[in-house]
Amino acid sequence: MRVLIAILLSNLILLQSFNIGLEDFSKIKVLLEHAQYHQETYGDSMIDFLVEHYGDNENNAPNHKEHKDLPFKQDSLNHNHLPSVFTLNSSVLKLKQNIAIQVKKNYFYKESSSLFEKPSVFQPPKFA
Repeated sequence: MRVLIAILLSNLILLQSFNIGLEDFSKIKVLLEHAQYHQETYGDSMIDFLVEHYGDNENNAPNHKEHKDLPFKQDSLNHNHLPSVFTLNSSVLKLKQNIAIQVKKNYFYKESSSLFEKPSVFQPPKFA
């Protein structure tokens, strides 16, 4: 059972790394309809259609309003997979003059009863 859960979770992580969402699966019908349109209009095969719309030469594809509705077309330009390097510089700031801060103590304790001898209830035990 643990092996099955490990396999399912690793596949989930793999799918998330491809940046595929549930919305993309609902748009597959639009992809097939647009591929069929390209086959009827331009005579493109499915591979030519995929290369034209999802390949590096995506800018050469004819502009249709359906291009925005195609699945797997998220803008991934904002992802940075390069390691970031941070340099921590320690800087020490020194004051030129010492500032003496005097804080007036605002707390004092005054016992509420002024009996010299405490009642025997609050005394430690006398016999051990």
